[in-house]
Amino acid sequence: MTASPQTALPGAMPGNVPENAPQPADFRPVEWARDLLRTTRAGALGTLDRNTGHPVSTLTTVATDSDGSPVILISNLSSHTANLKADPRGSVLLARTGKGDPLAHPRLTVLGTFAKVEDEALRARLRGRFLARHPKSQLYVDFPDFSFWRMSVAAGHLNGGFARAADLAAADLLLDVGDAGDLMAAEASAIAHMNEDHADAVSLYATALAGEEPGPWRLSGTDPEGFDLTAGDRTARVLFPERVTSGDLLHKTLVRMVREARARQAG
Repeated sequence: MTASPQTALPGAMPGNVPENAPQPADFRPVEWARDLLRTTRAGALGTLDRNTGHPVSTLTTVATDSDGSPVILISNLSSHTANLKADPRGSVLLARTGKGDPLAHPRLTVLGTFAKVEDEALRARLRGRFLARHPKSQLYVDFPDFSFWRMSVAAGHLNGGFARAADLAAADLLLDVGDAGDLMAAEASAIAHMNEDHADAVSLYATALAGEEPGPWRLSGTDPEGFDLTAGDRTARVLFPERVTSGDLLHKTLVRMVREARARQAG
């Protein structure tokens, strides 16, 4: 989408010829942006220096809430935490790396405001999702100076490589989870069950459905649109054939997808 001058999104460049020119037919900005948001484990956190207003970039690990909102785990001793306390506006740059020119690979900048997660129930749920994505964070997640901060997304900007760019609204990046409370409540137990009792199925999801190389794949999160997988530092995402909003429908859908994965593997 492209923002008009009257409704310009943060970071948007209305009338900028290269970005508003016709895009290649295979460029799917919303799909690419959502995939980057769900699969990138670390990114550049941008805050505003509390003393001078200068933009400051630091490296941070990133996970997402069920709707796709970025979630970070930061120390109260860090300068960027002090910056966010003074001005909650920030950004996260998520980039895919690979061979060749780094600028030929897609990257997504998400802009919004951060808020410290104070609600205990929300913190517990986000803690589970974060640790599933970053298990080594278990070493410090409960240190008293560490806390989770969740971004309220305002907009995004995707650069998909040369001559591929798009300004995105929050609704392009986030999922509506208003009807998915049952799924969110069932997520932790469903993931534990799949990882502990059906590791072979999880591996099939990664190799047969996501096209990944074999590895110690584990489910790390689910949402109405799909589920996330990790294998060490590798990540992958698989989309559901239809929207999933409950634990029961998740179970039925995963069983159906195992059959599909086996058929693909055999065929």
